[in-house]
Amino acid sequence: MPLFLLAETSLYGIISNSTYFALAAVALWGLYQIVVVWTRVGQKRFKTEEQQDAYLDDVDQMLRDGDFEGVHEYCAGDSRAIPTIIDMAVEHRDEGFKRARQAVMDRFQRDVMADIEYRLSWVSTVIKSAPMIGLFGTVFGMMGAFKTLATAETVEPSALAGDIQLALITTASGLAIAIPLMLLVAQVNIRIAKMEDLVGSGVMRFFDAFKQGLTSKPGGKAPQAEPAQAESYAEVVS
Repeated sequence: MPLFLLAETSLYGIISNSTYFALAAVALWGLYQIVVVWTRVGQKRFKTEEQQDAYLDDVDQMLRDGDFEGVHEYCAGDSRAIPTIIDMAVEHRDEGFKRARQAVMDRFQRDVMADIEYRLSWVSTVIKSAPMIGLFGTVFGMMGAFKTLATAETVEPSALAGDIQLALITTASGLAIAIPLMLLVAQVNIRIAKMEDLVGSGVMRFFDAFKQGLTSKPGGKAPQAEPAQAESYAEVVS
């Protein structure tokens, strides 16, 4: 075999194997990000609303008694969203209700939600890139097939089959990566929405008790007058 044909064959094999490697790499990366987000959401929420209500009952009682240090000790070391928010709010209580609430929600948005959104953006990138890598393999495989047709005096079906196989396998692999990840992202988004609903209800309940605790605390800064209507979770975090 001429040297230039040998070099082309070697290069073709390297690019073919690199395509498979790239597909495997993006699949593992996307799956890893999904697992991290799923685990992170589970770590930040109570398993049931009843558990969260029981936890908040204890916090409400301590706030009514003005025992802010007790609340701090009760919540310290708990990585779930509600205890973290409560602990940070208690630490900022001397700044007044509005500033404490804003500081807490900014921190929660930055440390929790921003990280989840960052990882989901990686999954979205994988979903978009996997079919593109598969398409690259398809085009490259068909180029090899046409090259075989153009350069061979007699075309062996097995020679064409290898090139066409590369084209079909990479296309199928790209779709096989993107479609399950899309379904997993939909499940993760449902899980995130449930976490936000649960955390939102707990946050509003805590801030009501926190406001009353600041008002009744000797020397505490009373919260400024606010509209009587209840705030939604979206308004609290904005």
